[in-house]
Amino acid sequence: QVQLVESGGGLVQPGGSLRLSCVASGSIFSITYMGWFRQAPGNQRELVAVITSGGNTNYADSVKGRFTISRDGARNTGYLQMDSLKPEDTAVYYCNAEISHLVAGKGDYWGQGTQVTVST
Repeated sequence: QVQLVESGGGLVQPGGSLRLSCVASGSIFSITYMGWFRQAPGNQRELVAVITSGGNTNYADSVKGRFTISRDGARNTGYLQMDSLKPEDTAVYYCNAEISHLVAGKGDYWGQGTQVTVST
């Protein structure tokens, strides 16, 4: 079984920063990509950023220049550094990854989500 566990969410004032972490655990052979999605109340879940095993990254236009995605392959951990946060960044942030399990093969996995609230 593979699990993704996010951490680092919280309440921050506009202009502030937060760093989200996502740790993948289990019988992991490899991780093809790790990404972050977010969902605000009444909205669909949207892609925020993704990073491949080769280090290629892609960002939503709304976060370019403010968010930075990275990963530590040795620790099966992904990060989302969020700077210059705006109230519209308020959402539940989910970690997503395509992971090859040692026995079960390749699968798509989601974390439980972490709340990010940007407000005065």
